[in-house]
Amino acid sequence: MAKLEYDANGRLLFTEEMRQEYTILVPQMAPYHFEYLVTAMQTEGLNAELLRTTDYALINEGMKYSHNDICIPAMLVIGQFIDAIKKKGIDKHKVALIITQTGGGCRASNYIKLLRKALRKAKLEFVPVISLNANGLEKNPGFKLTPRLLHKLHDAIVLGDLMMNLINQTRPYEKKPGDVQTLKAAIDIRLQSYFNHNSLFTWGRLKKEIAEILARFQALDLTTESKPKVGVVGEIYVKYSPLGNNHLEQTLEDEGVEVVTPPIYDFFLYSFDSRAHDIKRYGGPKKEYWILKLLVWYVEIRREKIRKAMRAAGFQAPIAYKKLKSLIKGVIDVGTHTGEGWLLTAEMIDLIQHGAPNIVCTQPFGCLPNHIAGKGMFKKIKSLYPESNIVAIDYDTSASRINQLNRINLMVSNAFRNMKERS
Repeated sequence: MAKLEYDANGRLLFTEEMRQEYTILVPQMAPYHFEYLVTAMQTEGLNAELLRTTDYALINEGMKYSHNDICIPAMLVIGQFIDAIKKKGIDKHKVALIITQTGGGCRASNYIKLLRKALRKAKLEFVPVISLNANGLEKNPGFKLTPRLLHKLHDAIVLGDLMMNLINQTRPYEKKPGDVQTLKAAIDIRLQSYFNHNSLFTWGRLKKEIAEILARFQALDLTTESKPKVGVVGEIYVKYSPLGNNHLEQTLEDEGVEVVTPPIYDFFLYSFDSRAHDIKRYGGPKKEYWILKLLVWYVEIRREKIRKAMRAAGFQAPIAYKKLKSLIKGVIDVGTHTGEGWLLTAEMIDLIQHGAPNIVCTQPFGCLPNHIAGKGMFKKIKSLYPESNIVAIDYDTSASRINQLNRINLMVSNAFRNMKERS
């Protein structure tokens, strides 16, 4: 067993010895993306394992070891971790946990502290917790964000966004049910080998993979029927996680609509850009400001090539981050960036302008940033876009699924009626 080491503040460290012996458990937060993120970590020598448990028992574990007033993403992630340690049959003395930490004003920045508190309560205080952050909030000798790992994580997010977009645009129209899922499984297997490289310059490699993916989706046998488009926005966990939103994507598709979910990479660019904004407005290291601006610029150059390839293949591509940011001018200030902040409002406007005026705004119960930048902006958005059909859905461990479904079904019914009236 690896020797436990602590920093000056008493925090249990993830050591180099642990890197060699421990399994790092990763919570499932975005199914289209985290498969690739975990594969990227594995190719860099990290024994990472993605958790896929979705049974109700993990919710009970989360409620048992955390305060029930904490928002549902924290309870689900904590519950998924503790449930896995108890049930997976792995050596609990050779397991580590990893969780993201933004460092912003949202309660999500405190999840890591809540998780450690829950581990102590569950008598698992010897399990190290790794903070995955870009702010240098916590450092561990056995886990370092090297340039090559960051590069692979970038590619994983890009590929996850691409797959999510293509699947959402094709699965509702497949003539033979299951074709899209079969194609996804085949591509996932193919991409497992994509991350096995030691280079920092892989644009040619990525470009080839994207061309192949687009060609295979183009070859699908699809219907030409028209369906209402329903956008999904909100707090980042319940927006993407089927566990957090009661399988919202599948629920909507079963109702006969096409789901449109904005790219997850926009959230990361928004986070980098928000920090740069604060430095410019309130002061801070100029070097950091220019690094952040350069990072956003570089990522957008790469993403624009993918957007062009999508459009050339006949698919609808997301708009550029700069364009997305411009949509909120005169609507909400760019300084509003606690939680999802202005990005949430911008995504709703973007969806409306690009044929998806029907929107589900997902929010954990009691999520103040979402209530302000999401539900709080409905009146303004509806005054600018009368055709908008928006519903806010609260997600909580005690929330009634029947109530959620009733509200979603009402919004979908309005979507079909509005589409019929426009035709």
